[in-house]
Amino acid sequence: MKPIIFAAIIFVIGTAGCATRPQRIFATFNVRNFGAHGDGTTKDTVAFQKALDACAVSGGGEVLVPAGNYLIGSVQLGNRTILRLETNSVITGSGDTNDYPLLDIRWEGRWQPGRRALIYSANVEHTGIIGSGRIAGNPAVAAPQNPRGAVVLEPINCTDVRWEGLTVTQGGNWATHPTYCAGVVIKNVSINGGRDGVDVDSCSHVRIENCDINTGDDSISLKSGRGMDGARIGRPTEDVLITHCNLVGRRFACLGIGSETSGGIRNVRIEHCQLTSRTFGVYIKTRIGRGGIIENICGDDLDVLGGGFLKINLTSAGNLNTADDPVPDAAGIPLGRNYSFRNVRVANCPPLVDARDISAAKPLQGLVLANISGTCTNGITLANIVGAKLHHIQMTGYQGALLLATNVPGAGLKELQK
Repeated sequence: MKPIIFAAIIFVIGTAGCATRPQRIFATFNVRNFGAHGDGTTKDTVAFQKALDACAVSGGGEVLVPAGNYLIGSVQLGNRTILRLETNSVITGSGDTNDYPLLDIRWEGRWQPGRRALIYSANVEHTGIIGSGRIAGNPAVAAPQNPRGAVVLEPINCTDVRWEGLTVTQGGNWATHPTYCAGVVIKNVSINGGRDGVDVDSCSHVRIENCDINTGDDSISLKSGRGMDGARIGRPTEDVLITHCNLVGRRFACLGIGSETSGGIRNVRIEHCQLTSRTFGVYIKTRIGRGGIIENICGDDLDVLGGGFLKINLTSAGNLNTADDPVPDAAGIPLGRNYSFRNVRVANCPPLVDARDISAAKPLQGLVLANISGTCTNGITLANIVGAKLHHIQMTGYQGALLLATNVPGAGLKELQK
C-alpha cells in the first residue's frame, strides 16, 4: 500500500501546482507608439524593430500595424511574436541594399551569402503574420543572384509558423521561403509576383489552405537541398497538405516538386484545387546527380484549367545556375515511389501526362491515375514505371492512342493503347 499512497501524494501536489500557475497574458505593441510614421516616405525600420523586440523580450504577444503606408528595411521577428496587419496597412520594402544585412541563407538548395529577407525570423517558435494588410517586396533589392537578393518572408529553423489573411506582392525574387521549419500554416493568403510564390525548403508538417497564388514561376515549390550538400544534411520536406487553393503559374508550374530533392520529399497531398499553368499543374522534377527519394505524392479533386496536368522528370530537370556537387554513381539517381492522382478534370490540356524521363536503372515504383476526364490534344506518355494502374480515363479531343508506354507493366493500360 505504501507505494500507492506515495504516488497519489505526488499526483495531488503536481496538479495543485499546475492549477495555481499564473496564466501568461500576451500584450499588444503598436508600431506607432515606437515612432513609426506610416507616411510611405519616412523609413520606419527602427520603430518596427523596437516594437518587435519589446514584444519578444516581454514574453510574446502581437505587434500591431495600423492603417498606413510603412517603408522599412529588413526586420526580424522574435520568439512568440505575431505581426498583426490591420486593414489598409501596407508594408513596403526599402530599395536600399544597406537595409538588408548579409548572412548565410539557403538559395537553390545550398547555403550561401545573401540578403536577409524583408520579414525574417530564425530559431524561434510561435511566430507569424496575421491580418488583412499587404507586404510588398522591392525589385531593387530582390533580383541579384550573387549574393542572393532579399525575399519577402523567410523564417528559418522555426516552429509553429502561421501566415493568415495577408497579401504578399513580390519584388522580383521568391515571395516566401520557409526553411528548416516545422508546423507551418499558410491560410487565406494572396501572393502575386513574377517568381515563385511559396518555396517550402526542408520543412515538415506544412498546411497551405485557401490561398490564391498567381506568379510568374512556380506557384508553390517543394525543395530539400541540392547535391552532396543537401544529401549530406538529409533534411526532407515532408507531410505537406495543399488544399482549396487557386494556383496560377504564368511561366512554369502550379506545384513544382523539386528540382532540389537531395534531402528527400515525401507525404505530399494536393486536393480541391484549381490549377492554371503554362507548363503543368503538377511538375515533379529533378535530375541525375541530385539523388534523394520523392515518395507518397498524391492528388485528389483537381481542376486543371490551363496547361498540362502532370509532368514527371527524374533525370534531367532543374536549373544549373548555381554550383553543383552531384551525388555520385547510382546513389545520385533519384527514386520516385508511390504517386497517385484521382478525380482530375482538365480542359484543353496539351499533354495530359508526360512521365517518360525516368531512369530505367531506378524505375518509378507505383503510379495510379484514376477518374481523369476532359479534353486534351496529346494523351499520356509513360516510360520505366513499375506497378502502373490506370482506371476510368475518359478523354476527348486527341488523335491516335491515348497512351504511349515503354517498359511499363501494370493494369488498365491495354485498352488505352488501342
